[in-house]
Amino acid sequence: MTPPPRSSPLALTVLCLLHYKPLHPYGVQRLIRQWGKDQVVNVGQRASLYRTIERLLTAGLIAVRETGRDQQYPERTVYELTDAGRTTAREWLVEMLAVPRQEFPEFPAALSHMLLLDPEEIRGALERRLGLVTEALAGLEAALESEAEHGLPRITSLETEYLHAVTRAEARWLEGVLEALRSGRLAWDPQKLIAYAEDQEAADAAPGTT
Repeated sequence: MTPPPRSSPLALTVLCLLHYKPLHPYGVQRLIRQWGKDQVVNVGQRASLYRTIERLLTAGLIAVRETGRDQQYPERTVYELTDAGRTTAREWLVEMLAVPRQEFPEFPAALSHMLLLDPEEIRGALERRLGLVTEALAGLEAALESEAEHGLPRITSLETEYLHAVTRAEARWLEGVLEALRSGRLAWDPQKLIAYAEDQEAADAAPGTT
């Protein structure tokens, strides 16, 4: 038996949407956007969706239900969930909810190399980021208000709540860092840091160091 593919946000979303009803790839992409799942799942490139569907099909987690054609659209393959897919979706979902995964987003990586920039460059970049984060926060607040107005149960908006909380925390953190940069409380001597790094390298290379 072919082992199941590794879990991913997009693969999980495909399986979960097929719980709802059989769909062709365009229908999957459309529902992801209609239901706001594109906040948490990257479907910007349709090719990645097709690759994910092919992996799920090869693993036996989904199956072809039918292939149809009409005058308006090219041939479309409709997929449905298999019993193995239902089981796997639940297992992935529980695992993703329960176990924090070590992920490597761009922003912390960039923070770790900020010393290549001077303080003014850093401040300019972080001010720009804060502006974009503030815009995103306003959008999330509007989405939460809209969902509340439609009378949907809270379970349907938990991912938006989470993104709002994380985005709000990032905005507050950025404000604090920028205030420290402006006031001079966040300052450093590049030469001292280079000397410290060289001392650490020398210590690590000393005999008896493991």
